[in-house]
Amino acid sequence: MSMKMADRMGYDRSITMFSPDGRLLQVEYAKKTVKQGSSALGITCKDGVVLVANKRVSSKLMVPEAIEKTFRIDDHIAVSAAGIISDARVLVDRAQLKAQQHFVTYNGKIDILSIVKDICDLKQICTQSAGLRPFGVSLLVAGVEEDGTIKLFVTEPYGLYFQYRAAAVGEGDVEIEQILQKKWKSTISVNDAVKLGVGAMKDTLKGDFDVNTCDVTIIRTEGKKAQCLSADQIKKMLK
Repeated sequence: MSMKMADRMGYDRSITMFSPDGRLLQVEYAKKTVKQGSSALGITCKDGVVLVANKRVSSKLMVPEAIEKTFRIDDHIAVSAAGIISDARVLVDRAQLKAQQHFVTYNGKIDILSIVKDICDLKQICTQSAGLRPFGVSLLVAGVEEDGTIKLFVTEPYGLYFQYRAAAVGEGDVEIEQILQKKWKSTISVNDAVKLGVGAMKDTLKGDFDVNTCDVTIIRTEGKKAQCLSADQIKKMLK
């Protein structure tokens, strides 16, 4: 084994050690893990926000409804994930607890940015602490604030977050985002956003996409409650 390869393996194995060119290799591997995960996208609309996720069903014997890709944090906040879903569940459990604690303490719903920051704080700690590894998952955090403001955030594996009008993570994210850039409008409705999101997934994933294994969650400004659509409801909206 060459000395150069041996040095690289040293940087490879430690999350707290920068490589000579200023990179944290474990963080980069976490980002690659997200790219290999099944696709998820979010779209903000004039009357709410939509999350669409593709559930990768690897066997005919699996029950698609039992595969979780979208999670409800509170009535007004939902999350979809790409990457290691078991990592996502840990972050979701933490976010749900924070939302419940906020309600008990202040008798009101937590704002979306507080949830995003709490998730990203934990992700960032895992990029600088020995003995830990980065979370191998990106989360789309979507919701409607109490004042009706619609928000969509993407959280990266290394703890950075961005707010988007429409975004995609996971397999085929670049191609899906190109479709969203062309077709997204500020006047788009929730119903049309469902059609756009499912259509973008279908066009990008082609034979790997099946509407029956698709998760669609909507949160409308009217009511502000996350609603997970059944396969029949999705098909009805696509007509």
